[in-house]
Amino acid sequence: AIRNFTLNFTITNLQFTADLAMPNSKKFKSTEKVMYYYIDPLLQKSSIGPYFTGCKVIGFRSGRHRDDTGIDAVCSYNNNASLATFDREKVYHELSTMTNGITKLGHYSLEKNSLYING
Repeated sequence: AIRNFTLNFTITNLQFTADLAMPNSKKFKSTEKVMYYYIDPLLQKSSIGPYFTGCKVIGFRSGRHRDDTGIDAVCSYNNNASLATFDREKVYHELSTMTNGITKLGHYSLEKNSLYING
């Protein structure tokens, strides 16, 4: 069975613009591709990696500051019998470590307290 979880975080050096809010815009599509480039490999290296099937960016939102953009994604994994129950705290800690304490995602800077995983 396929299971989903949400992944949310805020990038502090990606200015939110109105076209990021429109899923059919060129800006949305290109930024979405960049997010997949960074997010999917991290989750593939995590404890759910062998069962991870991908993420879908569902939206970008304005952050608290002018240069902040929030990212909302739904990620999926196969709920295989050999996988212990999804441990969102474990995945959170793994992602925290892989992003330098929730500060870096590739060339993007992250708001330290913005990572949220809901299993």
